[in-house]
Order: sequence, then C-alpha cells, then structure tokens
Amino acid sequence: MPSPSFTMGIEEEYLLVDQDTRKLAEAPQAFMDACKTALGDQVSPEFLRCQVEVGTKVCKTIGDARNDLKNLRKTVAEIAGDYGLAPLAVSCHPTADWKEQHHTDRDRYNDLRSDLGGVARRMLISGCHVHIGIEDDDLRVDLMNQASYFLPHFLALSCSSPFWQGEDTGLDSYRLTVFDNLPRTGLPPRLESFSSYKRAVDAIVQTGAIEDATKVWWDLRPSDRFPTLETRICDMSPRLEHVLTLAATTQCLMRMLWRLKTQNQRWRIYDHFLVGENRWRAQRYGMREGLIDFGRGEVVPFGELIDELVELLTEDAIELDCLEELRGVRNIFEGGNSAERQRKVFDAARATGSETDAMQAVLQSLIEEYHADL
Repeated sequence: MPSPSFTMGIEEEYLLVDQDTRKLAEAPQAFMDACKTALGDQVSPEFLRCQVEVGTKVCKTIGDARNDLKNLRKTVAEIAGDYGLAPLAVSCHPTADWKEQHHTDRDRYNDLRSDLGGVARRMLISGCHVHIGIEDDDLRVDLMNQASYFLPHFLALSCSSPFWQGEDTGLDSYRLTVFDNLPRTGLPPRLESFSSYKRAVDAIVQTGAIEDATKVWWDLRPSDRFPTLETRICDMSPRLEHVLTLAATTQCLMRMLWRLKTQNQRWRIYDHFLVGENRWRAQRYGMREGLIDFGRGEVVPFGELIDELVELLTEDAIELDCLEELRGVRNIFEGGNSAERQRKVFDAARATGSETDAMQAVLQSLIEEYHADL
C-alpha cells in the first residue's frame, strides 16, 4: 500500500482587539488590504468583522509549518499594530458581547447569516483546523472513522474558552457549546466508504439546502477543497508552539492508523454515545478529570493517557521528524491548557483587584502569549 504524503496545513482564526482597551475592534478595510499585500491568499476576512483567518501553505514537515505559521502570526500582529490593534489567538474573548458584533458583508457570510438566523449571531468564536494529506479517498474515510476516538484528547489539550461575556462558564471550551448549535456539527458519522460519504452529502446538496460539502462542519471531515483529512475539534491555542504540538500529534496519529492498516490491524471503533461522553468531559473539564478508557472500563488520569499516546506515536514521530513536538503534549499537560492558564491569571489578579482588573489581566496575558514564540 503506497504511503500517503501526510503533508500538513494549519488554519487559524484570530480575534482583533484595541491595543488600549482590549475590547474587540472591527478590522478596517485598510488593515485587510495591507494583510493581503503582505500575505496574499494566506489571509482572509472571517464571518465577523473583528476576526481574521490565516492558513499555511502545504507543509511537508512540522519545521516548514513552524516557519510559515510564525510568519503569518508575526505579519498579522505587525500590521494590526499599525492600526492600534492586537490579535488574540483564543477561541472566545473573555468579556465581549456577541450582540455588539457585526458580520462581514460578503455573499458567503450574508447567506450564512440568512440560513442560520439567530444562531449565526452568537458565532463569536475562533477555532484551529489541521489538514493532513491523505490522497486516497477511501483511506481518508477509513482513518476518519478510527481517529474520531482521539478527538476528545485534542480538545482537552487545546481548550481556551472558559469565559463568556465576563463570566466563568465552568467549562474549559465554551466555544464548542456555541458551535454545536449549528447544523451538521459534532462527531462525524461512521461511514463505509468515500462513495457513501459523497452520497450522503449529495443527497442534501441536491435539495438545495446547502451548496456543497464546506457546509458540513463535523469535528473531523474529508476536506471539500483538498485531498486531506481536516481536524476541526480544537480551540485556538494562544501559543504558537502548542499549535505545532497539536498539529504534529495529529500528523503522527494519522500515520499510526495507516501503519496499523498495512499490518492488517486497526483501531477499535466505539459508538458515538461513548466517544461523545469523552468529548463532553474534555469540553467541561479539559485535562483535569481524565477521560474514559473504554477498553479498561474506567476513567484514566489525563497524564497517563498522554504518556500512552506519546509511546503509541513515537515510531511515527521519528519517521516524520517531529518527536520533540509530539513530546510537547507533556509540556501542555504540565503547564495547563489555555483555559487553566487564563483562570490562574484571573484568580491572581482578582486577589488584589476588581473583576474588571482581573479580566484585563487575562486579556493582557493572551496578547503576551500570542507573541511568546515569535
């Protein structure tokens, strides 16, 4: 069986804030024009005017992805600074009110606003998507079925949205509660083949309900534009190196599942009811309370799951030259995901000041983390 390329592409969505007040700010057209001049098609407006999206080129290695994504983050930050703005790589602005935001006036987004009604207005959220090159159509679907088991692991590592409209939601990823209000979201269904996937999507497209498969927003999906498997479960990670760790781990996971297939083996596929329970645990608790190991029939501490995952993927990380990045999942666990770090900053600032001051401290920490690895 020929090996897939396992190339990589990373898409990120940033929120823009005023440098002084740290409130959300709408991007002026001059800002977007300057970004387009510097980055070309690698940057684009997002659904809301306070957002901007970037995407790497097709990267053969994690080193290529690091160089490309670092340039994208750095360039957007520098141009934003010229307009008194700063980007945040986080899934929810801790204090912003979605009712005060406006969507971008483009046909695609106008149609989206019309189709989704009030649900679209609450979409003040940002995510990170990782594409892995898997050229064979049926292999993409086969690996999607198996990889779904690991989606809660990636969510727990990436959670960055504990606050919503100035309140601690008690969740590590409030973003997902907002996104799950959209149709065609959540865990992907188990599919027998790529043709069965196409038949299902085409059945909806042919009715005119959606125009194409880009309106299928599962946590993991075959990309409609590229020969890739696209992981969409992750919150935005403020730190560049954490994004690269998650991307490298995704790349290693896909190679591991392909490697099993070449040995006539495969990862066991569990019912969505079971994987969904782990998805909720990751959404609610992040890494703090562990996930259910269904083979063992018990909740396992997340640190133990991380050690098992690194051991499982080490052979693939060596082959893909990303062992250091894979081992970075341990660094994320030890330092806490972004949700944990935000709460820590908030609690420390609240101990000596007001809630307003504490939220400002959280926002400042997010700005600093964006620049930390640049």
